[in-house]
Amino acid sequence: MVYNPQNPIMVQSDRSILLETNNQLFEAARDALAQFAELVKSPEHIHTYQITPLSLWNAASAGLTADDILGALHAFTKYDIPQNITQDIKDYVARYGRLKLIKEGERALVLESEDALLIREIQHHKTIDPFLEGPLSPNRLLVKKGMRGRVKQALIKIGFPVEDLAGYVDGLPLDVHMNELHKRTGREWHLRQYQREAVETFYAGGTSRGGSGVLVLPCGAGKTVIGIGVISKVKQCSLVLTTNITALRQWREELINRTSLNEEDVGEYSGEIKQVDRPVVITTYQILTYRKNRNEDFEHLELFNDGRWGLIVYDEVHLLPAPVFRAVAEIQGKRRLGLTATLVREDGKEDDVFSLIGPKKYDVPWKQLEKQGWIATAECHEIRIPLPEERRLEYAVADQKWKFRISSENPIKFDVVEKLIERHKEDNILIIGQYLGQLDDMAARFGAPIITGKTPNKEREAIYSQFKSGEIKVLIVSKVANFAIDLPDANVAIQISGTFGSRQEEAQRLGRILRPKDEGRIAHFYSLVTKETKDQEFAENRQRFLTEQGYRYKILIYDDNDGDSLLQELNQLSV
Repeated sequence: MVYNPQNPIMVQSDRSILLETNNQLFEAARDALAQFAELVKSPEHIHTYQITPLSLWNAASAGLTADDILGALHAFTKYDIPQNITQDIKDYVARYGRLKLIKEGERALVLESEDALLIREIQHHKTIDPFLEGPLSPNRLLVKKGMRGRVKQALIKIGFPVEDLAGYVDGLPLDVHMNELHKRTGREWHLRQYQREAVETFYAGGTSRGGSGVLVLPCGAGKTVIGIGVISKVKQCSLVLTTNITALRQWREELINRTSLNEEDVGEYSGEIKQVDRPVVITTYQILTYRKNRNEDFEHLELFNDGRWGLIVYDEVHLLPAPVFRAVAEIQGKRRLGLTATLVREDGKEDDVFSLIGPKKYDVPWKQLEKQGWIATAECHEIRIPLPEERRLEYAVADQKWKFRISSENPIKFDVVEKLIERHKEDNILIIGQYLGQLDDMAARFGAPIITGKTPNKEREAIYSQFKSGEIKVLIVSKVANFAIDLPDANVAIQISGTFGSRQEEAQRLGRILRPKDEGRIAHFYSLVTKETKDQEFAENRQRFLTEQGYRYKILIYDDNDGDSLLQELNQLSV
């Protein structure tokens, strides 16, 4: 048996991998594992990863071979790799590409494989049969018209991911290029190296191996700019889907300022404005999934079927709602770009993103960009707070959902926020929460403006503008600020409540403060948690994704009888 005590990982026969954090090779091993394994849990000393079929197929689609993966494991493992793990990795990686979708003639779509027995098995599988016309030969099956997305979705569910090489229907041509000078500022700008790599990896020289997939980059790394780079590369009319009206208008401004497109070239399709006849149209998931009642059709989804589009961009692709998934399944002939900071979905539908949008094409570790200075260095603190004595009985007899809410709305959090505002009085602070009553009370106590889903867009944009200019130093925001809000000067975030154990929400909230700071200032992320409650339990799950990216939470205990001790401890940590 091989034994290398200096190495940090142990590979186990259940496909789990244990990684020691107190090891000089920890960071290198973590970055290697992130390419083909998923983080499961991350306490202080041992992190647990899991090798899954989807994690291996994403690795294979990015060009990793089974030998690459096994080589990384051998480089960092203490002990021999169990034989079944070696075989599983080889088998699952080999499955990617065994089935290919190709286009034959003008319209026919064919599922083919060199393995005739595999084709026969699929032909007789009851969940696949509804999408097939029948065999063309022992190695080829004719797919029913309009079922390109459905058959891929069904095949990945039974363990056979499809390499889609059927190509794309061209949209209308668009004469667009990136400007060397930003129109508004007049400053020279260029895509950074990693942004160029992301664009080129997605485009793949215009071949059928490119044109659909997901690019994963940290918040603040310029995903919008990468999307603009792809639009400029594809040079076809494009539809861009965003999370909210503020993000929509940020996309519009960036497209106009960074490319040769003019204002009349970029349309807005929202509840307020419907500019459909433009070469580039930007809309929101909310408007696309609007319907008058549950029995009515989604009246705006037809926008997807416009023959002009040669590219559809899905910003924050991990948030795709079910109706949009269904629409995507029907428009597989269009190029599809997904942008996100994390592919984590709490509903487990990552395989739908893989099959309908495309596999993960590019991923860059957050800490790598931090070291290069492209995103801010951030310190993460979890401050654990006692539940007041008068609320303990209410908490003890509540059901699980109310336990979480009671502990999330712990009134002692107000005192902690006051201490943190005092500590960061020269900084630009975001207070972020889940419950509107709690946020309203925060706004009243600290005299700070608040933005929620009910805030009119004009008022929202005015407040954001005041915050950017420094006129406002403390801003309170609900979940509406989780995504695609550009507040470059925000350098402190205080999370007072979250959405249960949502890992992607935690990542997005940290992302609000990761824009690079003047003079290399550090960003601070505080998560206020009621100790020994459901609030703490869900916080541990929320932190998993960021821990995988290399962030560590410094745990502090707040004593409500001696609040100044918190500031003293924070000051000591900063020395």
